Amino acid sequence: MSCKAILFCKGEIVLDTVKISAGNTKMIAHRGVSGLECENTAAAFVAAGNRSYFGIETDVHRTADGKYVIIHDDDTGRIAESKLSVEESSFEALRALRLRDRFGRKREDLCLPSLNEYLRICASYEKNCVLELKNPFEKADIKNIFDIVKQEYLPERLIFISFDYNNLIHLRKLSDDLSLQFLCGCKVDGRLIEKLRRYNLDLDIEHSFLSKQNILLLHRNGIKVNCWTVDDKRRAEELAGWNVDYITTNILEASKQ
Repeated sequence: MSCKAILFCKGEIVLDTVKISAGNTKMIAHRGVSGLECENTAAAFVAAGNRSYFGIETDVHRTADGKYVIIHDDDTGRIAESKLSVEESSFEALRALRLRDRFGRKREDLCLPSLNEYLRICASYEKNCVLELKNPFEKADIKNIFDIVKQEYLPERLIFISFDYNNLIHLRKLSDDLSLQFLCGCKVDGRLIEKLRRYNLDLDIEHSFLSKQNILLLHRNGIKVNCWTVDDKRRAEELAGWNVDYITTNILEASKQ
């Protein structure tokens, strides 16, 4: 059997990413290539590193002992052998868990990475980081995360994203030069545009809210547009045709020009 992970998609076995015509749109691997490997693991990040992606997206939480761990959910129940609350557990306890692969089987090589490890993988493969701050963070933690980024990576090659507007405000106060994207699933209107322009934020929006017209409107206001999570080839190529700046995806990859 191939060492590649296998994904069952619409009744078919997928051994690799699905190629699309992306034009100038930059493709971002959602939680790594999570359509092939267990999300938010070194395996998923390396899978993205070995492909043509512009960036690798992930999620960071603070642990009970003040460290920073890579995981999407507030607890480990969906992906691990046992259920622990992330923010109420130590990094060591979380790290000791073994995660399940795409088939639900425990794999000894799969564990939760640290923030530092994620950044080092992105740096090794020269990929841009797209780092989501999960939940509201204290100012001190945001400063700590920013310092870790400066230590391990290049801040100018990293995009911070968050549903929490205040997280992005705190980051903007640390640097005028950071790329920041406000996450939302919401209508594109004047109120949203004003909210973004106030702190020089770009937008990371659920793709169903986008049209050719409102992408053009956002661009006219100097706002870059990322969208999530697009796994349908036809929809992704439509968005690329509308000149969306970034597409975040589990399984799609730009074909070679």
